[in-house]
Amino acid sequence: MQIRYGCEMSFISSAPAPTVCMIDVHPSRARDLTGVPMLAINPGRGATSGFDSFGNIIRRFEAPAGETRIMLSGLFTDNNVLDARDPSAEALPVGDLPNDVLTYLNASRYCDSDLLAGDAWRLFGNQRRDTQLVEKICDFAHDRIQFGYEHARATRTASQAYAERVGVCRDFAHLAIALCRAVNIPARYVNGYMGDIGVPADPAPMDFNAWFEAYLGDRWYTFDARHNCRRIGRIQIAKGRDACDVPIFQTFGPHILTGFKVVTEEVDNVVPMQFMAA
Repeated sequence: MQIRYGCEMSFISSAPAPTVCMIDVHPSRARDLTGVPMLAINPGRGATSGFDSFGNIIRRFEAPAGETRIMLSGLFTDNNVLDARDPSAEALPVGDLPNDVLTYLNASRYCDSDLLAGDAWRLFGNQRRDTQLVEKICDFAHDRIQFGYEHARATRTASQAYAERVGVCRDFAHLAIALCRAVNIPARYVNGYMGDIGVPADPAPMDFNAWFEAYLGDRWYTFDARHNCRRIGRIQIAKGRDACDVPIFQTFGPHILTGFKVVTEEVDNVVPMQFMAA
């Protein structure tokens, strides 16, 4: 299955501002790209690319005063199977976890697992740490939070989402991650492209999506508290402790978002993505 993916974003800065952008497909899925993605940053002074401390691809450039446009279009080959899941997988004892996994047990900016530890242990503490428990945590977060774009708030933490019971996809992921960590299951945040492939089409404009991965046995498995089901066609962009580590774009100075579009769709005939008019 081939998926055409991409995004268009524009913002206005009142003064020149260093900017970081994360919209490229994660290196772990680079082998699934067909050809070289088309990227344009206009204007983008001194644009460079590299990797952050989590292994994600980052683009760095200076956005001048005025409007900047970021545009990416690519083609991705997916295996057309649901997210991998092993019903028998169990979380390793903390003492047996790899060193690079340990950080995903700690509280972080948005996944304040320390504040949720009491409730997490009350709800899930006496259960086996395995795939079924992570699925129960997803069920809980899915039922606890009411989804709505009008509920989006960039500063909402997992404990606040738990108390307020509203949010968007990042809030579902943050709550599930925090609950997993609180009961000693390593979990990390993932954002990416995920269209309405294999499911009824959503009439709302397409957006970036957030889900999470839990470390069970000796590998990471994908879970999604927002949609609460296994899906096909996920295209990972970045992974980190929470949304703070993986911003789609971040300017180190004030800006106003003026345009935003995301495209993720299965295609038979490849048609280049049409960018915003210059």
